[in-house]
Amino acid sequence: MDERANDDDASERDFDVDADVAERIDGDAYCETLGIDLAVLEPGHAVTELVVTEDLLNFHGTPHGGAVYSVADAAFAAASNSRGDPAVALETNMSYLDAVDVGDTLTATAEETHVSGRTAEYEVVVTADDERVATFRGRVYRIDA
Repeated sequence: MDERANDDDASERDFDVDADVAERIDGDAYCETLGIDLAVLEPGHAVTELVVTEDLLNFHGTPHGGAVYSVADAAFAAASNSRGDPAVALETNMSYLDAVDVGDTLTATAEETHVSGRTAEYEVVVTADDERVATFRGRVYRIDA
């Protein structure tokens, strides 16, 4: 039987994958540094969140594109590694659609859209207040597939 992880102490978190996999993904040091939280982790699916702070703004006073990219990339990485087999990015593309304000929460939802042999494809929709602000697409190489 698969050992599953569910964090009962943190509301809104749903980890429906192997406990060791969830712990490894949830312990990402880069995400911790930026303040990116892993909210949902299921096979081929992940949701990450980032509250926009003053520290994440660029010289225009809007969230730095790298911060928006990072919350999407974190969801992409989590979803593509959610089954426990290592997957590394082959290519990614980000479309920025709208800016958000300090205090807004960016939510990145990654969905597996195609798997074929050693590669897989994911779409990540980034929203704030249920409005799409960015779209990320990525493809991974599945090392042990």
